[in-house]
Amino acid sequence: MADARVLRTGTGLLILRVILGILFFAHGYQKLITMGIPQIHAAFTKFNIPLPGLVAPLVTVLEFFGGIALVVGFLTRVIALLFAIEMACAVLLVHIKVGLIGPGGAELPLIFGTAAVALVLGGGGILSIDQWISRRAVRVRVRRP
Repeated sequence: MADARVLRTGTGLLILRVILGILFFAHGYQKLITMGIPQIHAAFTKFNIPLPGLVAPLVTVLEFFGGIALVVGFLTRVIALLFAIEMACAVLLVHIKVGLIGPGGAELPLIFGTAAVALVLGGGGILSIDQWISRRAVRVRVRRP
């Protein structure tokens, strides 16, 4: 019974992690490749994001490489925490002014942020690099006298 529950929870976290990672990667790819950081900087300036010259490249790199990290389950809790913070800032600084629902509204960053918080709390689930490292560390500790 407990094994089935662990498997279901781990599988749910795996699915959440991979889908969220793909979506963040796609947004990072769009910022980095399609639009370019100068255009992101200009948009952040328009939205009155503090320190747009610093924040635009940081967000772009986080979304691009952090999305990949989530897909493979590497540093899941750390990356997810950074995404949760990013989405909280996006909601508070930009999207909530537009409203909850509709173009530019807060619903998408709220969903992304909530999913990120779930990964902060639950971890990467099964089939993650984090899980592999954790299992390997336990085996190494067991072998030592």
